[in-house]
Amino acid sequence: MDQAVAASLSPTVLDWQERVRSAHAHKAPLRIRGGGSKDFYGARLGGEVFDTRGYSGIVSYEPSELVVTVRAGTALAALEATLAESGQCLAFDPPHFGPGATVGGMVAAGLSGPSRAAAGAVRDYILGLELINGQGELLRFGGQVMKNVAGYDVSRLMAGAWGTLGLLTEVSLKVLPLQRAQATLYYECTAQQALDRLAVWRAKPLPINASLWQQSGEGDQGHLLVRLRGAVAAVQSALDGMGGTMLDHGQADAAWLACREQQLPWFSDMEPGHALWRLSLPATTPVLPCTEEGLQPLMEWGGALRWVQAPMQHVHALQSLAASVGGSAVCFRPGSQVGLLASDDFGFTPASPALRQVQQRLKQAFDPNGIFNPGRLGDWALS
Repeated sequence: MDQAVAASLSPTVLDWQERVRSAHAHKAPLRIRGGGSKDFYGARLGGEVFDTRGYSGIVSYEPSELVVTVRAGTALAALEATLAESGQCLAFDPPHFGPGATVGGMVAAGLSGPSRAAAGAVRDYILGLELINGQGELLRFGGQVMKNVAGYDVSRLMAGAWGTLGLLTEVSLKVLPLQRAQATLYYECTAQQALDRLAVWRAKPLPINASLWQQSGEGDQGHLLVRLRGAVAAVQSALDGMGGTMLDHGQADAAWLACREQQLPWFSDMEPGHALWRLSLPATTPVLPCTEEGLQPLMEWGGALRWVQAPMQHVHALQSLAASVGGSAVCFRPGSQVGLLASDDFGFTPASPALRQVQQRLKQAFDPNGIFNPGRLGDWALS
């Protein structure tokens, strides 16, 4: 490393580099952890805990440029509060799943909230980042400008890698102004009626930002919530033509927060021994068969994201069902029977031979001794 660059680095980053170098030399696994709000996810958690919260704070933020650079250990809630003071936000509406959520964990998890179908995913807002690879080298990718097209887009590759490729130190994010108008409409309907309505609305220039259908009665009876966001005139025009009942702002905000944080009764009333499954499907997919207990899947993102409750033993049936319509299924929150399954049977859809080869090459390039979060994404992360 250039001596001038090394001299400008934070003592924390230098300490982190030394610790990673030692782990690399001894092939000692490290478990990268921020607030631990997403520890529930993954095949297994292994290695000595590497707490990132000691390196926090906003490095630079100029609201007029719509870009913020922030250290990975920064509390996500603190970043959102700072943005809100300037009338801005993270448009992809990231879930926290606990008070300790950090910016680094947000990027590593790559999870987006109810706004994802309209606003885009976490990776779409990453402009650049800094990380320490598995050999203790500090690497920078991307930049702090919105029009960055130079080189291979490693920055976005880190979104959803769950820390298996590197230790994030800083990230630059694109932010957006808060929308001027917002409203939520309520409809009583079946799941298929909800999908039919959403299909019609997708073909129109409506400012639909989020949607949620959940069961609220026997069988297929439920209700659909649709959130509108945009210019005042656009939202008012949609309200005039979409029907439904408009919820008051307090009730609507509480419902969407509960949806984002999985605090709705649908999530909390899970049967003992059941797991929560995340199905990513084409939005045009019709209603899927319900589970043996008759609980209907909860649907978000215009029907493209469906949550299902089922025992872990249904892993192959759910993956086959999702694959049959061009989608995928993954175990999001395991049930109490997860220990009965082999680690490679945890609930991740097996990668194709070609994709697995790419994954292994990336792992070899960034973390040759496999010290970062071994096994969290299945056996490929060990290779």
